Amino acid sequence: MTLRGRLTSAFLAVVLGPVLLGAVFVGGAVDALGRDRAHERLELAAGAVRTEIGALCERLAASASALAVLPDPGQRAGLAELVVSRGLATAVQVVDATGAPQLTTAGLPASPWADCAAPEPSGGPPRAITARVEIRDGFGLRVAVVYVVQAVDGTLVRRLAAATGGGVTLLDDAAGAAPRDGAAPAGPASVRWLTGDRTAVSGDGRYLRRLGPVPGQPLPLAVSVPAPDRRDLFAVLLGIVLLAGALAVLVAAALARSTTRPLAELVRAADRVAGGDLDTRVPVRGHDEVARLGGAFNRMTRETQAYVQALTAGRDQLRRNLRTLGETLSGTHDLDRILRVLLRTAMVATGARAGLVLLHDPETGHLVGRCADGLGDRTPHAEPAALRIAVGRGLLGAVAATAEPRRGRVHPDGEPLCPEEPRCRTYVAVPFCPPHDDAAADSGPAATGVLALYDRLGADDFDDVDLGTLRTFAGQAAVAVENVRVHEEAQRLSLTDPVTGLWNYRYLQESIRREVERASRFGRTLAVLVLDLDHFKAVNDTHGHAVGDAVLVEFARRVRAGLREVDLAFRQGGEEFVVLLPETDADGAATVAERLGAAVRDSPVPVGERLRVPVTVSIGIAVYPRHGASAQRVLDAADEAVYAAKRAGRDTYRVCAPPPPREPTVVTVPAVPLLALDSELDVRLNPVSVAGEADGADDEGAAATSSGVPSGPQTPRQSRGR
Repeated sequence: MTLRGRLTSAFLAVVLGPVLLGAVFVGGAVDALGRDRAHERLELAAGAVRTEIGALCERLAASASALAVLPDPGQRAGLAELVVSRGLATAVQVVDATGAPQLTTAGLPASPWADCAAPEPSGGPPRAITARVEIRDGFGLRVAVVYVVQAVDGTLVRRLAAATGGGVTLLDDAAGAAPRDGAAPAGPASVRWLTGDRTAVSGDGRYLRRLGPVPGQPLPLAVSVPAPDRRDLFAVLLGIVLLAGALAVLVAAALARSTTRPLAELVRAADRVAGGDLDTRVPVRGHDEVARLGGAFNRMTRETQAYVQALTAGRDQLRRNLRTLGETLSGTHDLDRILRVLLRTAMVATGARAGLVLLHDPETGHLVGRCADGLGDRTPHAEPAALRIAVGRGLLGAVAATAEPRRGRVHPDGEPLCPEEPRCRTYVAVPFCPPHDDAAADSGPAATGVLALYDRLGADDFDDVDLGTLRTFAGQAAVAVENVRVHEEAQRLSLTDPVTGLWNYRYLQESIRREVERASRFGRTLAVLVLDLDHFKAVNDTHGHAVGDAVLVEFARRVRAGLREVDLAFRQGGEEFVVLLPETDADGAATVAERLGAAVRDSPVPVGERLRVPVTVSIGIAVYPRHGASAQRVLDAADEAVYAAKRAGRDTYRVCAPPPPREPTVVTVPAVPLLALDSELDVRLNPVSVAGEADGADDEGAAATSSGVPSGPQTPRQSRGR
C-alpha cells in the first residue's frame, strides 16, 4: 500500500473509530440518563405520597389525642363536630370498652378502615384511614376508644397524584387495582405482582412502584411516572455518524495528497542533515501542519548550527575560565576575588542568568552575601553585603543548615522563599562543605556558605548535570574558603598578643610605618601614646604571674573601651603598651591619656572573688611630625615621654618636647642677580631647618621632657582635637 493509502486509512481509522464509539457512548449515556431521571422522578413521587399520607395520619392522631383528653362527653362531642367542620377528618367515632358506640358524627365511612399506626391486610381496599386512641381510667383499664376517620375516595387519591406529578392507584391485594385512582392509573395486571418497594416498567412504558401498607402509610398504593421518549435522539446520532464518515473520507484523501510531497522533501533534507550538511533547507508551501513542520525543520537546522557554534565557543570559554579559576585558587588569598571567579565560572558552565555566593558569619549566625552577578531587580539590595539570611530560613538558609543541595522551580506549592532571597523561576543551590571537623560542626551550621544560580538560559530547569558541576565548584570553593580562613587566622595569630588579644610588637612596626606614611601623604597628624603600668613587677612578685596576666587582660580591655574604631592598640612587651591615634594632635592625645589613666586608676582590677589589685599607668605622648620625622623617631619620642611621666611621680602623662631647631646650612651658589633666588634655593636645600625655625614660636609653650611639665596647646594649623 502506498503512503497516500496508508495515510487515508489511518485517518479514517483515527477519526471514524472515535466517532462511532462516541455515538454508542452518547446513546447509552442518554438512555441511562433517561432511566436515571425516571427513577429519580419515581422516587420523588413516592416520597411526596409518603409525606402527604404521613401528614394526614399525624393530623388524625392529633385530633384523636385532643378528644381523648376531654373528660366531659359534652365537650368531647363539641370538639368532634369542630374537627369535622374544620375538615380535619371525615368523621369521629367514640366506642366504649365493649365496642358500643358512644359518639358518632355524620358521614362515617364504611369499613374496612386502615389504622395509621398498625395497618392490617384486608380482603379489599380500605375505605378510610383512621387514627385510634384508647381512653383508660386510673387503674389502667380501657374505658373507651376514639377513632378519627378520613375517607379514602377519588378526591384523596387525586390529591395525592397532584402532589407527586405522576399517577397514583389504590390497590386491592385480591383483585389488583381498585376503582378509585389518580390522574394516571396503572392497570391491575401491571401492579398485581409488585411487592415491597420494587420498581417495574408497564407495557405502555410507565415506571411503577408499590407503596405500603406500612406504619405511617396504611394504604396499598402504586405510584407511576411516564418513561422518556428517546427515538428522535437516536435518529439524530445516526445522521451525525453518517455525515462524519463522508467528511472523513474526503478530508483523508485531500490530506494524503497534500502530505506526501512535502514529506518526501523532508526525508531528502533529513538525509543530507544526517550526513553533516547543516545548511540544508526545505521549501515551505502554505500554512498547514506539514508546512509548519518544514519551517520547524529549517529552524532546527539553524538553531543546531548556532548551538554547535555556541558549544564550541562555550567549551573554549569554559577552558579559559577553568584555567583562570585554577590560577586564582593557587595564586591568591583574596577571598572576594576567588569567589567572583568561581561564580562567573559556574554561571558560564551551567548557562545561568544570575548567581549569588553567601558565606556564614559566625558572629551574627547569618548568611552574608559576598558577591553576585546578574541579580538586577531580583533583590531590593543594591550591594551583595546587604543581603543577610538567617540559617534555616528560606531556601538558601535550609541548604546551609542541612548541607543538602537543592534544585527546582519556584511555584506556590514548592520551596518557600524568604523575602530577602532573590526572585526567580528556577534555581539550583549547593552548600560549601568544609573538611570534616566535629568541633566545627557542633559550633555552627553544616555548611560554611552557599552557591546559588538562577534561571538557566535555553532551558526551563537545571538538571542533574548542572547540579554535579556546581558540586565540583562548591568543593573547590569550600577548600579555597577554608584555606583563606586558615591563612587569615594564622596571620592574625602571628600579629596578636596571646595574653591580651591586642596587636603585638611586630604589627606595631608595620602599622606605625603605614600610619606615618598616610599622615605624611595627606598632611595630617598622628599621636603615639606609650603606656607603662606602674609597679607591675610588684604585682607579679606579690600575687604571682597568673594575677599579673589577669591585670594585663583587664587593662587591655579598658584601653580598647576608651578608644575609637580607627585607633590601634598594641602590647609592645611586658607591661608596656602603645596606642596610635590617627588625625589627633597633642591636645587630643592628652585628653585620651587622661581618660585612660582615670579608667585604670578609679577602679582596681578584680581578680577572683576577693582580690582587688589597684593599678595606675604612666603615659608618654608624641605627635608626628612635630616630635619626629619618621615612625621610629616619633615612637622613641613617646618612649622618652613615658620616662618623664615616671620621673614625675607616675600615674600621669607627659607630652614630648619638640626637638631643638638645627642651624640652617649655608650653601654657596653662583652669583645670581635676584636676591629672592638665594632665599628660594635655601628653602629647598634646608626644608627641616626652615620648618624648625617657622615652628619655633609654637614650641615655646612646650616644656622640656626632663622638666616634667605637659606640653602646651598646638598651633591652629596642627590642632585636631579629640
